[in-house]
Amino acid sequence: MKTANDYLEEANAVVLKISAETGIEKHKNGQSVFIDVRDSNDIAKSGTISGAVLVARGMLEFRADETHALHHPSLKKDADIVLVCGAGGQAALSGKTLLDMGFQNVSNVGGFPAWKDAGGPTE
Repeated sequence: MKTANDYLEEANAVVLKISAETGIEKHKNGQSVFIDVRDSNDIAKSGTISGAVLVARGMLEFRADETHALHHPSLKKDADIVLVCGAGGQAALSGKTLLDMGFQNVSNVGGFPAWKDAGGPTE
């Protein structure tokens, strides 16, 4: 039987973890799609990364599947995807899901508080 930590370890083993500073550089070059996977209540309280696509983790598979009616057009298999959440765990798990779905360039920038503390652009 798997535990939450087992899933998290598997995700962290395959999803590239990047620093907030590296994420900020990616944001500056404008070539990456930033996705905040927290629920809307958390985002309403803290804000998010400027220009981030808001996709709650529970909707990720639907929004990422180009054959589904709920697909989000910015979620392309060859896009450079950077995930953020509250502390990094949900972003890692979401990243593994995207990799399992065939996405090629997925990274985890960790938690939004670290992004904000590093001076990353917010809204």
